[in-house]
Amino acid sequence: MNESPATLSVWSTEPLTAEVARSAERLRHLADVRHVVLLPDVHLANDVCVGAVVATTYLIYPAAVGSDIGCGMATVALNATAELLEDELRAGRLLSALYRHVPSNRHATRRDLPVELESSPLSHPTLRTLSQRDGRVQLGTLGRGNHFLEFQADADQRLWVVVHSGSRGVGQAITRHHTREYRPGSGLFCLDATSAAGEAYLVDVAWARRYAAENRLAMLRAVEAILHHEFALTLDWATLIHSDHDHVRRERHFGEPFWVHRKGAQPAVEGEAGIIPGSMGTATFQVEGRGCPESLRSCSHGAGRELSRTAARQSIGVAAFERQLRGIWFDRRRSTALREEAPAAYKEIGQVLRAQGDLVKIRRRLEPRLCYKGG
Repeated sequence: MNESPATLSVWSTEPLTAEVARSAERLRHLADVRHVVLLPDVHLANDVCVGAVVATTYLIYPAAVGSDIGCGMATVALNATAELLEDELRAGRLLSALYRHVPSNRHATRRDLPVELESSPLSHPTLRTLSQRDGRVQLGTLGRGNHFLEFQADADQRLWVVVHSGSRGVGQAITRHHTREYRPGSGLFCLDATSAAGEAYLVDVAWARRYAAENRLAMLRAVEAILHHEFALTLDWATLIHSDHDHVRRERHFGEPFWVHRKGAQPAVEGEAGIIPGSMGTATFQVEGRGCPESLRSCSHGAGRELSRTAARQSIGVAAFERQLRGIWFDRRRSTALREEAPAAYKEIGQVLRAQGDLVKIRRRLEPRLCYKGG
């Protein structure tokens, strides 16, 4: 246990709930935790809240990274305007092609992994086998839950592709493998970064982050192929913004080196570009970091849940969900299943941005035109 609790810095749209406050207090008193930051999208999750940043000197807490290691956002502009999606037939063609070429779970055939992933294998034979099996069929797949692929329009009506996804099954397997000795009730599991076990976890985190980044890029390339085939369009790769928000990495803050864990929080170094989405059907913001020291140069990764998935399913009906998505193309056959991702299940993204005005500058606002979520 810490002799004195870690510092706590909070950016919030409202007073913290009792559950989130208790979770933060537990974090502050963990061994070697020096700084804790809560961001405006903070909400309760297992062990460590989503929307939290934790800095340590030598201990690594996998729960403060999360199981979808490397989960993040990518966006790139099209050489087209929102007029492309004003026609129901074109929108239907695009959605149908996304189901075929950007599946939610796996591709029918195995794909080659990028050379850098093949040349830097995972730390254990079991994980290496998994990367060759599941890793090859899941590369370029979206996943489920709050992951999405959307076409959004900026103020000039230029279209952008926005993707939110992570390291898929491999990232989850890495977390399970390294926390297999954890016993519930024994305190939050940690690893010494200088131990063989800690070094192995960090090697695997780096691999999962690279895999997640390649996964998002593979989806963007698939989208470009669809656009070229269906509409003779291309992506403007010079506009690409790409970052992740579930990781642990070595950084310097307040003149000292730390292991900075981010779980549902993205870096916001001064001048660094980032992406903060709202929810299905609400605005996404392209931002630039201000480099605020007290936030460990971090900002929110999204709007953050207001309702749990269970509460959203119980309180949001299909009709209400479809009203909230008015004007946006999506697969209405999945309305019942998608209610837990309704805008009303999330915090209002405008409030979230206002609460962290000293962390980021808004550079561009995007409004959704077509939303694709895996089935």
